[in-house]
Amino acid sequence: LLGSSSLLMQRGLSESLGGRFEKTYLPHWSYSEIHNEFRLNLEEYFYFGAYPGAISLMADENRFRSYINDSLVESTISKDILQMTEIRKPALLKSLMELGVHYSGQIFSFQKMLGSLQEAGNVTTLSHYLDLLEDAGLLMGIEKFSGSHHKKKSSSPKFQVLNTSIMTAQSGLSFKEWKSDGAKWGRLVESAVGAHIANQAYGSRINIFYWRERGNEVDFVLEKDGKLVALEIKSGLNKGVKSGMSAFSKEFKPDKIYLIGGQGIPLEEFFTMKIEKLF
Repeated sequence: LLGSSSLLMQRGLSESLGGRFEKTYLPHWSYSEIHNEFRLNLEEYFYFGAYPGAISLMADENRFRSYINDSLVESTISKDILQMTEIRKPALLKSLMELGVHYSGQIFSFQKMLGSLQEAGNVTTLSHYLDLLEDAGLLMGIEKFSGSHHKKKSSSPKFQVLNTSIMTAQSGLSFKEWKSDGAKWGRLVESAVGAHIANQAYGSRINIFYWRERGNEVDFVLEKDGKLVALEIKSGLNKGVKSGMSAFSKEFKPDKIYLIGGQGIPLEEFFTMKIEKLF
């Protein structure tokens, strides 16, 4: 019922229960849920993420990271994805996971991925493996927004972890070390924003994209029932916010534009809100 066993359930439901089931997606815990249950503040939530079973290990960060890496991520890949799905290149799947986590919040072309990964593969295989990692609740590739559906599907994906503890655990760095590095912390904040959006959007009518064109970039573009919302994250990582949003607005005329953090919506408020309210 819960966790990545949904991969097996999806196959079983479609094969044997046609017309007699309804799927309900239960995403990772939100900041509000983690805060109310465990009293984590927002910065702790960014680093320690939203796996409730791992929160009791916060006092021992080495043990916390080992638990995330071994008990959750590795088990999900090795015992769930690889056993429930036909994977011809398991080493490639694991390498893609590591690459995507390391570059969460960044755009990475499939051709560049092929050059970075040791195991041979092709674009179709990588795209399929990325979809499997998303179904397992680990990592997704956000598509570029475009007026053309074909261009969306053929675009370079923007890596997005679905739980930020996956990023911090893989890095091996402490909470203090992450906070002291402005670039790393900015990427973590942006990934936390993306995870918050993605977990709420999954299974809904909200589609999530990014946009980049000629050096201009918008961090997230949300689409629902023909309406567009553009988001820029003020995390200390991104530059040229005005030029990116201005160019996007001129071309696509979004219904709403928001700045998250800085002088915009406070991060504490954003992480306690339903993203449907942005529309």
